[in-house]
Amino acid sequence: STLLFFLFPGTDVDVSGGSASKENAAVTHMTAQPSFFTTPEPWPLLVTQTPAKEKAKEGETVFLDCHFNNPRRPSLTDLMVKWYKEDEKGQTNLLENNVTVLPNNSRVFMSGDLSQGDASLVILNVTTGDHGIYFCEVTLPDGKVVTGDGTKLRIRRALGLFGIEESIGTILGVVAAGIGGVVVLIVVLTPQLRRCVLCMRQGSRQ
Repeated sequence: STLLFFLFPGTDVDVSGGSASKENAAVTHMTAQPSFFTTPEPWPLLVTQTPAKEKAKEGETVFLDCHFNNPRRPSLTDLMVKWYKEDEKGQTNLLENNVTVLPNNSRVFMSGDLSQGDASLVILNVTTGDHGIYFCEVTLPDGKVVTGDGTKLRIRRALGLFGIEESIGTILGVVAAGIGGVVVLIVVLTPQLRRCVLCMRQGSRQ
């Protein structure tokens, strides 16, 4: 009979006397061949919000910058953009799936061109209620979510007095300081006023 041996790389077979058996045939090892198929690299994407802090006064228009880039740049228009705000009341969604979600609000909308990696937000006629930290969130076609570091928006209120414009906290501080100063003047001047009244009374009697 004829014995056929199929030898694979990394396999050693010892044959003696023209016959092979379990005793004289030993398999040392078989090494796996490297695969020629590699998984695709993940889609690297960076969402950038600048600056980290922004100031505005009531009635102004605010532009919140949000840019994202991708070296391979497939169809950027397939991305979904979301904007939300965080403040002492919690989280408020402003824009989802590239569309404003605030009811009856046409002041907030996305102004950037997604095909150019621009997802910037515009807020018209800002009020003190617009203060907070704004986050730009981009969802990739594969479902991965990338969020920017956020932009803190601070709104200044116009007093209308000599063109002074300050934040709410500063306004309260100025008012408190003014009230304290008036109280101090009353306490200091009260004894002197009494003395003057007494002097006037004595002079009129003489």
